[in-house]
Amino acid sequence: MKLIHLSDLHLGKRVNDFSMLEDQQHILREILRIIDQEQPEGVLIAGDIYDKTVPPAEAVALLDDFLVELADRQLQVFLISGNHDSPERIAFGGRLMAHSGIHLAPVYDGRVEPIALADSYGPVHVYLLPFLKPVHVRRFFPEAEISSYTDAMAAAIGAMEVDTAQRNVLVTHQFVTGAARCDSEEISVGGTDNVDVSVFGDFDYVALGHIHGPQSVGRETVRYCGTPLKYSFSEAKHQKSVTVVELEEKGRVGIRTVPLTPLRDLTELRGTYAEVTYRGFYEGTSYRQDYVHITLTDEDDVPDAVAKLRVIYPNLMKLDYDNRRTRAEFSIEEGGDAERRSPLELLEEFYEKQNGQPMGEAQRQLARSLMGRIWEGEA
Repeated sequence: MKLIHLSDLHLGKRVNDFSMLEDQQHILREILRIIDQEQPEGVLIAGDIYDKTVPPAEAVALLDDFLVELADRQLQVFLISGNHDSPERIAFGGRLMAHSGIHLAPVYDGRVEPIALADSYGPVHVYLLPFLKPVHVRRFFPEAEISSYTDAMAAAIGAMEVDTAQRNVLVTHQFVTGAARCDSEEISVGGTDNVDVSVFGDFDYVALGHIHGPQSVGRETVRYCGTPLKYSFSEAKHQKSVTVVELEEKGRVGIRTVPLTPLRDLTELRGTYAEVTYRGFYEGTSYRQDYVHITLTDEDDVPDAVAKLRVIYPNLMKLDYDNRRTRAEFSIEEGGDAERRSPLELLEEFYEKQNGQPMGEAQRQLARSLMGRIWEGEA
C-alpha cells in the first residue's frame, strides 16, 4: 500500500509580512501532480493545516479546493489538527466528508477508532491522533499518572489497544525528542513538550507533523515529512519534499521522498551594497524573484537601502548589517540566537541582567512550572 505523507501546510501564513497564499496554491498543485504520478491509495496530512486557529477565508477556500481535488481522485485522505489549528474547526463536517474518503480527526475524547484500508497483504489500520497536551488527556484517564507529554501520549495510545499482529499507521502532531527544530516552529518552555519515541512502538509507520525539516527520529519509520514550503530563512538550505511510504507485508516499509519545486525560493545573500547590486544586475535572474534576506557588510549604513534594493529584488523580505557597529551592539532580541532559545532561557538571561546574578534553582523550577501550566492551558 502506497501512502503520501504531508504536514504543516500552514495555509494563510505570512512570512515577514509577505502573504504566502499564491506560493501555497502553487505548491498544492505540485503535490497533486506528484500524487497523479505516484498513484497512492491514501494521503496522510499530519496537522498544522492552517497557520492560525481562525484562518482567513482565502486559506479555507484553498484547503476546500485541495480536498475536492483529492476526493475527485478517489483517494482516502486522513487529516488531523496541529497546534496551530482549532480541533473543532478541523473536525467540522467530518462524518459527512468520510463518505467522500476524507477522514477528519474528531476532537479528542479519550477514544481513537482506527480506519481500515486493505491491500493484497491484508488490512492496514490508520489511527488519527491530533495534537494533544497532557491537560487534554488527563480528564479522560483520571487514575493515570500523566505529568508529561510522553505520559499523555502513552495513555492515549494505550487506550487504542493496537493489534500489533496487523499493520498499523499513526498520524499525529508532536515534538519527538531528538528532532531538529527550525526558527519558524513554536518553541515550548524548556522542552516540556518532548515525547519519547518509545511510545510509538506499536506502529509500522508514524506520520508526524510539527517539525519543519524532513527527518526520521529514533527509527526510520517515525518520520517528519517537513513543510512543503520554506517558512523561515533557517530553512533556506532545506530540500522540501513529500514523503512516499510503501507498506508491504508486516515488517517491511519503504520510504522515499519526491522533491518539490516552489514558485519562489528563499535565498540569503551577503556582501557589500555594490556586490549585492552587481549580482542582481549581472549574474542572472534566477533568484531575483525569490524571497530574499540580504546581509550588507558595509561599515556605513546605505541610505534608503531597502527601497533601492527592492528595485532589483522586489521580494526582499529582510535586510540587516554585519559590521563592527552591529557586532558591538547587544540586546536580547539581537543577541545571536534569540529565536532559537526557549522562553525559560530568555527569562534566565533577563533575570541575570536585571539582578546582576544568575537565577537560582528554586526560582528556575518555579518559572518552569508556571510556564508549563500556561503552555498546557491550565493557568
